[in-house]
Amino acid sequence: MRLLLSLFLALLLNACAGPQLRGTGDLGLVIERASGQVTLVDTSSRQAYARIGGLGDLSHASAVYSRDGRYAFIFGRDGGLTKIDLLEARIVKRVTQSGNAIGGSISQDGRIVVAQNYTPGGIKAFDADTLELLSEVPAEYAPGQFSKVVGLADTPGNKFAYALFEGGEIWMTDFSNPKQPKTQRFPAGLQPYDGLVTPDGRYFLAGLFGEDGVAMVDLWQPEKGARKILENYGRGQEKLPVFKMPHLRGWSVAQGKAYLPAIGRHEVLVVDVATWKEVGRIPVRGQPVFVIARPDGRQVWVNFAFPDNGKMDVIDTLAGKVVHAFEPGKGILHMEFAPRGESVWLSARDDNKVLIYDTATFVKQGEIPADSPSGIFFTARAARIGF
Repeated sequence: MRLLLSLFLALLLNACAGPQLRGTGDLGLVIERASGQVTLVDTSSRQAYARIGGLGDLSHASAVYSRDGRYAFIFGRDGGLTKIDLLEARIVKRVTQSGNAIGGSISQDGRIVVAQNYTPGGIKAFDADTLELLSEVPAEYAPGQFSKVVGLADTPGNKFAYALFEGGEIWMTDFSNPKQPKTQRFPAGLQPYDGLVTPDGRYFLAGLFGEDGVAMVDLWQPEKGARKILENYGRGQEKLPVFKMPHLRGWSVAQGKAYLPAIGRHEVLVVDVATWKEVGRIPVRGQPVFVIARPDGRQVWVNFAFPDNGKMDVIDTLAGKVVHAFEPGKGILHMEFAPRGESVWLSARDDNKVLIYDTATFVKQGEIPADSPSGIFFTARAARIGF
């Protein structure tokens, strides 16, 4: 009887104690594009700890995090915006906010989540706690003409910068009063296709698909408008067909240089960020899609568009060249470094798994099964501008 009583009391105490406490700093998620679900992962144990379904069309999905890293906001291709609790592994709330969307961002103070939309073109701002719609800014660049919005990024002061693909403009919207946003407009160039904010939050850059060059706005001095940089790259040379839009959001800054994907070419551009002049090109084995630096800046990892999307090249920024090239899997769509850069996670879509590699030795450390994985997003992004 005493033994039974002891066991009963132990079970009762465990039940009252509730779920095990844990932090969020080493957590993250993997988008499973084919099944409308996400896999929640622990970067320290390198294991999945939960799966959450019912997120709709995740064929081109992205995620941002609340300031404390507890909540993820998933932006689906079908216009779905889903708030997930990483600790309780559940959907907190889901809304369908447009017909066709492609990403979003969260404000500097963490109170506003903004979605960028293709249909209808424009952005919408939501309360991060409740997902209540606060306001919207239609991307009407001419009377009755609306543009797809691309490259949305948070900037200091609860402002958001983004580009209008058809409109050929960069817009910056101030949500200091989230129900009465104010927008500035800047001519950018032909077909801006993606955008980014530099790590210090000073510059917004929009890559131009319809012409050579990049449009840039100095966010400290927006009254100076947008200017073109890198106007001559690729000009006068035979252009290759573009199999997949490169992603500037995955660019890199290391040792005072920026590493950018060259559109339609088997090269990574190297740019001096003090002058915004091209200072070099690094040959790679395909058309770059993501060009992402390890957190310490010593390495830049590059993946590629079809038909080379099973390859990875690793650039040593000190040597200025590719020092490791391998083929880890089929359909490498995305990569994410552990917060301190000791490992990198690669989504191998066509192998239905996530692969984890040691960045010093290039030895595989493990793998996690996933249904057509694409984007990988760790909570370390919660503390970064433009992510």
